[in-house]
Amino acid sequence: QVQLVESGGGLVQHGGSLRLSCATSASIFSIHAMGWYRQAPGKERELVAAITIGGSSDGNINYADSVKGRFTISRGSAKAENTVYLQMTSLKPEDTAVYYCHAVQRYSGREYDYWGQGTQVTVSS
Repeated sequence: QVQLVESGGGLVQHGGSLRLSCATSASIFSIHAMGWYRQAPGKERELVAAITIGGSSDGNINYADSVKGRFTISRGSAKAENTVYLQMTSLKPEDTAVYYCHAVQRYSGREYDYWGQGTQVTVSS
């Protein structure tokens, strides 16, 4: 069972910054992609940012339009290659949500989805 351990959420003022971290217990060689989703109260879970890992699409990144230019997703260095970060800047109250780390593992010709427990991000106005 793959585990995703998140950290870095909290309360920040409008215009502030936060960095989220997500570490996977799986071998990074079995992970196809990692990313972050968020869910605000009364709304559906939505993709924030995702990065492809390995293969011909290694390093491909997708961002939600609402966070382009403000959020940056990245992978850890060699010593932390199983960790993905989400640097969030110029935060707005509408960024308030529970942020979930997501990973797609490829194993024996199948794909498996895994989710972190979620971390609360609250942006005050």
